Order: sequence, then C-alpha cells, then structure tokens
Amino acid sequence: MSLSIPSVHLVTDSEKEKRPVVPDQRLSPWMIWGYLVGGVLLLAAVGTWLVWFSLHLQRELDDRAIRAACERTMPEKVERCVDTVVLQRGGGKR
Repeated sequence: MSLSIPSVHLVTDSEKEKRPVVPDQRLSPWMIWGYLVGGVLLLAAVGTWLVWFSLHLQRELDDRAIRAACERTMPEKVERCVDTVVLQRGGGKR
C-alpha cells in the first residue's frame, strides 16, 4: 500500500474568489442585546447550578462525617446522635 502526497496547486489572483472573507452585513443592536442577554442568562444558570452542586456535595460530606463520628462514639444510638448533631449545627430534621 503506497501513500502518495497530493500535488500542490498554486492559486493565482485570477482564480481567487472576489467576495470578502468577513460579511459586510453588520449586526443590529437588537441582535447584540439578544446575544448579551442570552449569555448572561446562560452564565447565571451555570453559576447557580455550580453553587447548588457545591452546597449539595458539602452537605453530603458533612452527613457522612457526622454519621461516622456517631458510629464511633454511640454505636447503639446512631440515628439519634446524627439528628442531634444536625439540629445543633442549624440543619433541619430529616
């Protein structure tokens, strides 16, 4: 199996297309505002989700640490210990 390199063709000025690379049409102010508002809404949605996800992870990790500490100190009353610690830290009852 032989791989060959395709031949190179030099493009002359007469073969070039005469249209500009960047379109002449300008964006209207409404389109610019639309893109700006859409970008801000997208950033707000992603930011809100990231904050929620970080709080969720922190709460999960705290719950696991509390449960592990309660199992070490009070293995017979784990649920009561967990509820007490969560309430003392300002959380709600589960």
